[in-house]
Amino acid sequence: MIGVCGINPHAGENGLFGYGEEEEKIVPALDVLCADGIDARGPLPADTAFFLAGRGDYDLIVAMYHDQGHGPVKVLGIEAGVNLTVGLPVIRTSVDHGTAFDIAGKGVAEAGSMVEAVRQAAEMSSVPVR
Repeated sequence: MIGVCGINPHAGENGLFGYGEEEEKIVPALDVLCADGIDARGPLPADTAFFLAGRGDYDLIVAMYHDQGHGPVKVLGIEAGVNLTVGLPVIRTSVDHGTAFDIAGKGVAEAGSMVEAVRQAAEMSSVPVR
């Protein structure tokens, strides 16, 4: 199951926060996904979505912007964290720990996130595009 974050605090709190982005953009997109048979739920408050995923309620969380997704993923497991960029004509996965220029060439880097990013890209390449 896919959890989709709202863009505003508390997923807009029924229009209390933001300018209606959840109802105008996210809910219609979720309706299309569900009509296509994709089990996607939301918009979810981002401050709890990653906790819910961590306990197994969701297989995947879609964040609306960089810091909304990266912070929680780094706390949950930076060593194996991977992010995906969607909407590109190519598969793009990336490590979640950043460039690590401070340890480049020192032989101390942890390779787990890179291995997982490559593994996920390879797995995605074998899945037919809909």
